[in-house]
Amino acid sequence: MKLFFTTALSILFFTSIATAQHANIGIKGGLNAYSVQHTNSSDINPLLGFHLGLMGHIHITDQFALQPEVTFSTQGANYNEGGDDVKLFLNYVNIPLLFQYMFDNGFRLQAGPQLGVLVNAKRRLMSTEFDVTNSYEAIDLGLSLGFSYVNPESNYGWDLRYNHGLTDIRKDNNSNVFNRGIQAGVFFLLGHK
Repeated sequence: MKLFFTTALSILFFTSIATAQHANIGIKGGLNAYSVQHTNSSDINPLLGFHLGLMGHIHITDQFALQPEVTFSTQGANYNEGGDDVKLFLNYVNIPLLFQYMFDNGFRLQAGPQLGVLVNAKRRLMSTEFDVTNSYEAIDLGLSLGFSYVNPESNYGWDLRYNHGLTDIRKDNNSNVFNRGIQAGVFFLLGHK
């Protein structure tokens, strides 16, 4: 069901870009530093990962644009439980819709909602890995805030953003757990004007 939902959203995303007057499609990827905010623990450290996917860039006016994306993102956290190191791996397909203000020099401010669809979740205690997908919510809603730069001559750019999860991603009611992360990435826009 999750795969069908994600595929349907991706098709809708690329169909809307293809029919827009001034739109570009691009590829992007980069590094993640994600953690979780946990109400019962403050000793949680970020887990390094990556994101990779497709993006669109749709001009609304000379200064404003929409940037929808579909990316695979490795997230999670490192923490200590009973003296043992634990790693939590959360893999998502993230679909942000960023609203951008574009400066004349290539810089852009961006913010918007993000829908995360959980692909799987694993917990590693020492050398043993457990599938904990059923312990986490399938959908994570959040907000993204950041800035980017694109070089019009090369169509290459970079972005830096903070993602702030709003959904309690744990299914049990014993604690509140929220995704928090920073992403740094590069992108290439095809046929950027």
